[in-house]
Order: sequence, then structure tokens, then C-alpha cells
Amino acid sequence: MRISSKWQRVIATGAASALVVLFTGCGEGSGGRRQFLSIGTAGTGGIYYPLGGAIASRLSIADPDRQYTAEVTGGSVENMNRIANGAMDLGFSMSTTVYEAFNGGAGFEQPLSNLRIIAPLYANAVHVVVPDNSTDTSVGDFRGKRVSVGAPGSGTEQLSRQLLLAYDLTYDDVNVRYLSFRESVNALRDGAIDGAIICVGYPASSVLEVTTTGVARLLPVDSEHIGIMEDTYSYYAAGTIPRGTYPRMTGDVETVAVMNWVVARADLEDTVVTNLLDVLRDDREDLIRVNAMAEQIDLDALSRAPISLHDAARMWMVGGEER
Repeated sequence: MRISSKWQRVIATGAASALVVLFTGCGEGSGGRRQFLSIGTAGTGGIYYPLGGAIASRLSIADPDRQYTAEVTGGSVENMNRIANGAMDLGFSMSTTVYEAFNGGAGFEQPLSNLRIIAPLYANAVHVVVPDNSTDTSVGDFRGKRVSVGAPGSGTEQLSRQLLLAYDLTYDDVNVRYLSFRESVNALRDGAIDGAIICVGYPASSVLEVTTTGVARLLPVDSEHIGIMEDTYSYYAAGTIPRGTYPRMTGDVETVAVMNWVVARADLEDTVVTNLLDVLRDDREDLIRVNAMAEQIDLDALSRAPISLHDAARMWMVGGEER
């Protein structure tokens, strides 16, 4: 029986909730009945979701008054909108989306000025993936091709527009497919698409799957076009997917990188922000055991946030080392 994507999301979110209960039990904190807070992540094929589940578990242990649940979502854009309108408490997002949301830029009708950065995560690398037998050598070869640009409401989809523009391409020049990471690799395997743009930390399980089996390989983003993106947008930087990250890589793959952040509203309680930052600092080894990308979390990156910091994050940054 085929399960719809809607019910897959419901099932996955329920699994995250069960994981939190397993770690925390069903007790109540000193304030009485526990408050339930949600953390928006993305689909199950990337890093946001498993890392979000681990953070939710550690937070629920550290904070007896609250229980945290990692929620499967469409990704960065959906997370920012749901946080701003009060439907979600915290969420993960790429710098691309955080900046555009806060300033009312691409994909947002008006500024979501109540958003605040509360913690840094790790950097995403743009993975440009094509079938192993493809003759394409760059994104510029995608004209007229079937290309997955990410799920609707995802930061990857927003980035894909900007990456294509750097190569003088628009959605009118390619046959766009709005697919999640998992759907993208399945489509590559089935020959249903000619390429996919996947923005994720490495190694990504979805990319690992198709490179291990010889279905697909990575294309670089060359320095000229990285420079175009850096000059056009403040939140991109040059990055590298190191040799050996995926099977059959003969060398480093040059690409574009963009930071990930944990975002909330300005009115989120200070203790939630402080507890999260403490978990990222003190429970690092536990998080790394869930996903190695946690090793790349650098709390000093708070000083380079793309939008305003939450007041509690600013205070933690000043006195965090003494806590």
C-alpha cells in the first residue's frame, strides 16, 4: 500500500514525538503541566529532521517545564511563515530564507519583522547531482532539462532560483520539478529527472545513497559563478565538499555554502533560548552521535547572524562562557 506524502509527514512527526517521550518520560515540571513546544525541521531525507529530534530530546531533559517535539515540515520558508504567525515555536532555516523573510524579500509578501536568530547550526553545501551517465558539466547545461529544485516552501527551492540566475537561467528555461531530497534521488534512480539541486550538510543520506550505488555524481559550482552569488547576495560563501565525502569522488568539489540557523519570534521566553544554547554547547557529543554535522556548530557564529538576535541570545553571547 502506498502512503501519501501527507500521511508520511504525520507518521514521521508522531515518531519524533514518541522519541521525545522515550527520553523525557511523562512527568511535570515545577510549574505544573508541561508546555509543549514545536521545532520545525524539514523532510526526513536531510539533516534538519534527525538533528532537530536530538535537540528536542536534550531540551526536554534540560527543561522540566517544557516538552519539545521535532516536526516534519516543507523546510525553511514554511518554518519562517509558521513561526511568524505563531503556529510554531522554533524552526531551522538557511540564511537565504531568514534574510529574505525578515526583510520582505523574495518569496515573502511583507517583512516578518518579529523573527529573531536564537542559535547557529552548521553550513549547508549546494549539491548539484546528475545521473552518472550524464554529459552535463555545470548548472549551465540544465537549459531545457528536467531539474528538481527542492520541495515547495523549502530553502533549497529559494536557493535554486538564485543559483540558476547566476548561470543566466530562470524557471522558464528548465523543466522544474518540486521534489524533496528523497523524491529527488528516487527520480534520479528512475531516470525521471536530469538533475537535482540539493542544499544540505554533508554527508547527506539521500546523496550518499545514489552515489554509493553509482546512480549519480556531483557537479561543481565554479569560482566564477560562486563569485556572482557572493556579489549579489550577502548570505552566500564559497564552500567545498571534501574528497571522500561520497563514493567515487576523485577530488574536492567546489560549491556554494550557506549557514543554517535556529529562529524564533522575538517574544519567545528567554529561558528557552538560554537552554537551547546551553544544550548546543554542553551536549555536543550527544548530538554528534546522532549526526556528525553537529560537530560543525560554532556558537561564535552568533556574531555573524544575518538578522537581529533574540535579546536572550545576545545576552548569552556576552556571558555564555561563564555560565
